[in-house]
Amino acid sequence: MDKPAFLITLDTEGDNLWRNRSGKVTTHNVRFLPRFQSLCEKYGFKPTWLTNYEMASDPAYVEFGRDLLARKQGEIGMHLHAWFSPPEHALTDDDWRYQPYLIEYPENILREKVAFMTDLLESAFQQKMTSHRAGRWAFDEIYARALIDNGYLVDCSVTPRVDWRNASGAPQGNGGTDYRHFPDHAYYLDANDISKAGNSPLLELPMSIQYRYGALTNRLKKVWNDVRGKKRGASVNWLRPVGGNVAQMKQVVEQTINQGNDYVEFMLHSSEFMPDGSPTFKNEADIERLYDDLEQLFSWLQSRTQGMTLTEYAQQKISAASR
Repeated sequence: MDKPAFLITLDTEGDNLWRNRSGKVTTHNVRFLPRFQSLCEKYGFKPTWLTNYEMASDPAYVEFGRDLLARKQGEIGMHLHAWFSPPEHALTDDDWRYQPYLIEYPENILREKVAFMTDLLESAFQQKMTSHRAGRWAFDEIYARALIDNGYLVDCSVTPRVDWRNASGAPQGNGGTDYRHFPDHAYYLDANDISKAGNSPLLELPMSIQYRYGALTNRLKKVWNDVRGKKRGASVNWLRPVGGNVAQMKQVVEQTINQGNDYVEFMLHSSEFMPDGSPTFKNEADIERLYDDLEQLFSWLQSRTQGMTLTEYAQQKISAASR
């Protein structure tokens, strides 16, 4: 590639699921997605909309997705929230309260949920699903093999330098996945150990996440926390808007490219484009500030990167390997 790829990934899901523990899911944020899609197209970028059950069941969203696919201006991928995605299987006495990870379910249920969501999306959009991100960032070898068996080419669930074990799911579980020792660059994963490169056909594209205070400072901080018996991950910056963090996002881009990566990966949730759709952007003024930040970031990235979807990036890897 002449320039690093800019991969825009969007967890496309119901409204403000951070505070929703009732099971009454709404999808009003669909109305706010065309503005972001237009912004991406303005700068020549192609977002990958990683879509979960409630959004795939919303006719307005399906229309939106079919349009961008027809114009080849983005991609629809799969995102799975296990507690709400069929087939139903009660893992706790209140799955909406605990929001258990898919990796906590029995393997047969995990596989049925992956197959159901894949079929639902392929039926809705009349296109093979090839890209994926796990709900709540929880991923393991069983999940990876289920994706491979359903024909996926690329996953983007890994968050290097981040330990999710303190983020609880089912009370009887062990929390989320510890990614602190995972690669921070593209790799074909080992289906028997997803923290290592292997010969599976599933390409892993870890999120662009960098230490906030420098590697040495964070190593010392981790040692100190370990001595005190605390499970605390290093402070990190993501390529993800949180309001007023354009400088930090640019720094993540520069650090990621300087360490030799040929892509940078951005993420946001679809509901964050809607006022009060998330804890971060609570009103219209917050949304306008978000778009100001996005304009600054995207205009800065336009000359430094090339936009592509997750699957387009994966296909370039396949093409390069076959030469």
